[in-house]
Amino acid sequence: MKSLDEFYKRFKIRPHNKDLYEMAFTHSSFNCDAKTHHHDYERLEFIGDSFLGFVVASLLFKHHPELREGDLTKAKASLVQTKSLASYAKKLGYNEFIRAGHSLSAKEASNNKSILEDVFEAVIGAIYLDQGINFAIKFVTSIFEDDVINFQLDEIKDYKSMLQEAVQSEHRESVVYKTIKEVGPQHDKTFFVEVYFNNIVLGKGVGHSKKEAEQSAACDALRKKATL
Repeated sequence: MKSLDEFYKRFKIRPHNKDLYEMAFTHSSFNCDAKTHHHDYERLEFIGDSFLGFVVASLLFKHHPELREGDLTKAKASLVQTKSLASYAKKLGYNEFIRAGHSLSAKEASNNKSILEDVFEAVIGAIYLDQGINFAIKFVTSIFEDDVINFQLDEIKDYKSMLQEAVQSEHRESVVYKTIKEVGPQHDKTFFVEVYFNNIVLGKGVGHSKKEAEQSAACDALRKKATL
């Protein structure tokens, strides 16, 4: 784990309260070893998530006047989903600063999408509280603005809805998703899902959440152009 001095230097931050940044990079498992309470990123994650949503929504409103309310909501959800935030955290090197307890190895912590997402949001919360709203807005904008500008609505695809519509165009029945198995530790599970219609397997999917695995299975069914 790198010193937070490197973090401050990398992002040109002059911290007023270093405890905030230390908390932002601390996973709850660390408390068990250190015998501390609430000295982790969970509360900061809450405020960071809200602030992030506000800034991304503002950027979308500014750069995409062609989008209606529903499409703006979908665009924001796509830009701040777990996979995206985890990718940003990796790209920015946040994984190099995460503190975790012995129950969670440094490698596990730095590769867990859920943890990376939480840390990403917690860091934003820490910056907002420590540096103020103007600095925090500029910080989030510097990360997201290019992706917001280049965002294309047709990139958002709800494969489950698409499959359901395809099925119900010819049949009244709905497809059914079944979780076949779950593997891995509680903090980093992988789900295997199959989608059925009339007891016939249409597609299979894998993901780090049931929702992600179901989307993957629906996509697989559509790609195979399943005969229903």
